[in-house]
Amino acid sequence: MKLLRRKEAASLDDRLDALARAADLAEGRLDEDAVAGARSVVARAGVRRGLSVGHTVVALAGATGSGKSSLFNALSGTDLATVGVTRPTTSTAQAALWDGEGAGPLLDWLEVPRRHEVPHAEGEAAGLILLDLPDHDSIEPSHRLEVDRLVEMVDLLVWVLDPQKYADAAVHDRYLRPLAGHRDVTVVVLNQIDRLSQDAARRCLDDLRRLLDEDGLGGVPLLGISTRTGTGMHELGKLLAARVADRRSWATRLAADVGTAAARLDTASGAGKPSREDVDGLAGPLTAALSDAAGVPVVVRAVATSHRHRSIAATGWPPTRWLRRFRPDPLRRLRLAAQTEGPVGRTSMPAVSAVQRSKMDTAIRRTADTAAEGLPEPWAAAVRRAARSHGDELEDGLDRAVAATSLGSARKPVWWRVVGLAQWLVFAVALAGGLWLLGLAGLDYLRLPRPYMPTAGELPWPTVLLVGGILLGLLIAGLSRLAAWAGGRRRARKAGKALRANVDRVGRDLVLTPINDEVTRHKTFTEALTVAEGSERRAS
Repeated sequence: MKLLRRKEAASLDDRLDALARAADLAEGRLDEDAVAGARSVVARAGVRRGLSVGHTVVALAGATGSGKSSLFNALSGTDLATVGVTRPTTSTAQAALWDGEGAGPLLDWLEVPRRHEVPHAEGEAAGLILLDLPDHDSIEPSHRLEVDRLVEMVDLLVWVLDPQKYADAAVHDRYLRPLAGHRDVTVVVLNQIDRLSQDAARRCLDDLRRLLDEDGLGGVPLLGISTRTGTGMHELGKLLAARVADRRSWATRLAADVGTAAARLDTASGAGKPSREDVDGLAGPLTAALSDAAGVPVVVRAVATSHRHRSIAATGWPPTRWLRRFRPDPLRRLRLAAQTEGPVGRTSMPAVSAVQRSKMDTAIRRTADTAAEGLPEPWAAAVRRAARSHGDELEDGLDRAVAATSLGSARKPVWWRVVGLAQWLVFAVALAGGLWLLGLAGLDYLRLPRPYMPTAGELPWPTVLLVGGILLGLLIAGLSRLAAWAGGRRRARKAGKALRANVDRVGRDLVLTPINDEVTRHKTFTEALTVAEGSERRAS
């Protein structure tokens, strides 16, 4: 009995590899934006892991007038950021570095040209890179694009809100709600609480907490601060120092990115799972329809008729068997006579009729629908496309399968030779009797005395030989026809089995294998997505 073991967390490397694999498997099947987003995460993670992991990039993001530039100056102990009230003053991001040695390549990747080393006590927030971002609601489109770009790349996000616009839909709908999977790398501060009474500040914080919970950011640190009075600044500083000292915010951010990208792929994939593990059980109806379209019944009848035709030509009454030459061999007419070495050419089978093609299309569609049962719609559609991916090759493949099948027409039964020899002997006897009688008639015509005439009872031997030979030859021919009829049925059954086996192989190669590949692809995608989302369910 299978028992589920405790879920084991996958490593970041494993999750990234799984996300890349899932994106590759989803190519051409799921939403292009979701696939591109997953690949972007993988590429970004590859770069970030190769840069300074001893530094933590913290970005201050907020709206115009929220006071994030003031907060930047307060945290860095400088006047680097220009403070404005109602209009955006930050056009490009700038960085304050606490022990920035080795951070150059990281800031180059972030495309932050303005960098300032901040004097600090030994060990105090060493490794912190604090960014002051442009306003996300700036009237300048380039400012918003810069915010969007860096929000996707930094290690830790500090959202600076103010009492007037903390409930603004712009920040919640565009940024906070989409970052619900990034709770561990998100901090929210309500700035300027010194403008509120103590009760009003508490109510604002409670309301903001409610909004964050609705955004899916329950548990995210929320601090009320004032850069003017210093309220909450110590707590914020301690929080940032702890995150920097942990040296894992970059990995936590990447893990959150992977989880979000995986969830987006999961959503694009849709719900459901296949109802069957393989498609081998679908071969029967498909093979039957393809056999009919390939003309297998026609060939089977031709095999039986050809066997009887050749049998009569080999064992029939010698004076009449030559007439068989004027009747074409059904297999030769179909260009399916004895196989020769070399490439297999096309047959002369009748073209697939509209009815046969309709039956074949229906069988392929039903096979695909059955195989796709239970699959999410994007993957079910991929299965249906896969079933018809080799449609142009199917008719030629079926014709080649028929042409390449050994129908046994090259083999001549031994009894044909025996009966054929017997027929010639019987014919020789009848001919001898006929010549004997002809000689006697000549003697009578010339009025010559007849020689001694042996008899068999009352009948003279020449008559016995002639009549007996003819009757025996016709009897042998009749019995041979019965044997040929039985042999034709037996050979037709063998040929039908061989033909259906070859048609089944074509159906598997051109229809079932592509279908099975898609079903397997979905299963592999699901397994990769499970790892990318952060856990594996193992069974034993």
